[in-house]
Amino acid sequence: MTAPTLPTPLSREAVASWPKAELHCHLDGSLRLSTVLDLARRQGKMSLLPADSEEGLEAILREIDHSETLEAYLEWFKYTIPLMQTQEALRRIAYELAEDNARENVRYLEVRYGPILHTEEGLSLQEVNDAVYEGLQAAERDFDLRTNIIVCGLRDRYESESLRQAELAVHARKKGVVAFDLAGGEAGNPPKHHLHAFYYARNHLLNLTVHAGESWGPESIHQALFYCGAHRIGHGITLHRDPELMQYVIDHQVPLEICPTSNVQTHVVESYETHPIRLFVAKGVPVTVNTDNRLFSRTSVTEELWRVHTHCGIKAEQLREIALNGFRYAFLHWDEKQDLLRRVLDAFPMPRSGETPVW
Repeated sequence: MTAPTLPTPLSREAVASWPKAELHCHLDGSLRLSTVLDLARRQGKMSLLPADSEEGLEAILREIDHSETLEAYLEWFKYTIPLMQTQEALRRIAYELAEDNARENVRYLEVRYGPILHTEEGLSLQEVNDAVYEGLQAAERDFDLRTNIIVCGLRDRYESESLRQAELAVHARKKGVVAFDLAGGEAGNPPKHHLHAFYYARNHLLNLTVHAGESWGPESIHQALFYCGAHRIGHGITLHRDPELMQYVIDHQVPLEICPTSNVQTHVVESYETHPIRLFVAKGVPVTVNTDNRLFSRTSVTEELWRVHTHCGIKAEQLREIALNGFRYAFLHWDEKQDLLRRVLDAFPMPRSGETPVW
């Protein structure tokens, strides 16, 4: 039986049917609105929220689109993190995030978060990660997807705190952790200030990714690669400003974890139409498309793929390869990754006759 080819034109329903991978998704930015309200009521924290209904919260959340800087965008986490200070809440949020992904046919999900942000009410770092892992494992038993965890150091805190989280990440390798990351506001907080944390993670064979080139220039990407040893780059939007560095990324096939809606919201690009993803794809930069924060960006993996197709000039054949890149660049062991790729390839339509994939 001949495999179907990509439809002309490509529909959103077709993209929704594809198996997908999500490599850049923050736990504390991806809660359901209903869960935000329920947890606030249960925990006696309604006064922390700017509204007391889903409709009210949704209306206020739209203001995030007008954040003037990345740092202003990050301020919105003040509404979610205080609700994520118990194991019960963390297990629930992790489970629901995996469930939401599974319902849009995401087969592989990497969830990232900074455990130290969830120790304000007495939980230890290990208790925090245990709860997240348990929630994800429960979802794996109930749904058709695989999950892993990326632990984030925080660039606007002391390196000693990043090192503590790198140590947790290494300790929790058998409890879902596959990588170490550095997140938070870039301005004035270069990656090289967290070298010991990255050395510890790398020396213990963890995968590495770094938020870089989002609100700061290509120097941030340079440091992530050559000081921290990053295997992937979170965002990397400013890469095109340094043609030599971009050529290095192409030559060594270092993937970018691009989050289009988030990039527009934080004004690191003016619009979807001016997003450099089209240039990256044309030049051969490995690109993945992700949500960043499902709640704050009011989005899904399907929606992000559809937006880059309809607004960023990405052709159907290119979109197919981007979706497959989510599996190709997953932080999985090689044999596991190849097995996953073989299984999902059967569900993808073939490129149209005469067309060749980008990679």
